[in-house]
Amino acid sequence: MTMTFQLPDAIAALSRTPDVLDALLGDLGDGWTRHRPADGEWSAHDVLGHFIHGERTDWIPRTRIILDHGTSVPFAPFDRDGHVAIAADRSTAELLDLFRTLRAENVAALRGFELTDGDLDREGAHPAFGPVTLGQLLATWTTHDHVHLGQITQALATRYTAEVGPWHAYLWE
Repeated sequence: MTMTFQLPDAIAALSRTPDVLDALLGDLGDGWTRHRPADGEWSAHDVLGHFIHGERTDWIPRTRIILDHGTSVPFAPFDRDGHVAIAADRSTAELLDLFRTLRAENVAALRGFELTDGDLDREGAHPAFGPVTLGQLLATWTTHDHVHLGQITQALATRYTAEVGPWHAYLWE
């Protein structure tokens, strides 16, 4: 069942992500938070860095571009490795605190725009996709959170893969 994007619902979901991350990762050591399910895959710590990078460079900055310039100013390309420098010298606890602060600021900014349904139809210029709407951007932000929360959960789930013994067949069917 497909649902129509609703900004209040998106704001409610986006506002909860810091609490979910704290619940999942808050008191866990590096063995958990820096565990990578496989070579080349991200740990929970990496995903936190990615969330922070997005808070700084993607969602609200692109919203402002759409509101201020429409398609006349294209978005800067997103640096998919921008999280590396952010996460490298910080603890998971520091990343959690930083993300919480940035997300609160960005949700406040989003509310402060007082967007209308008409605003959600306004377009910006994505460097790879071309014209995109503000509604699509905000729906992607919300979906992005949930996709990466699933990724974090998967990274945590694989921490004891070798130790589960015969239950492996039931856990990863």
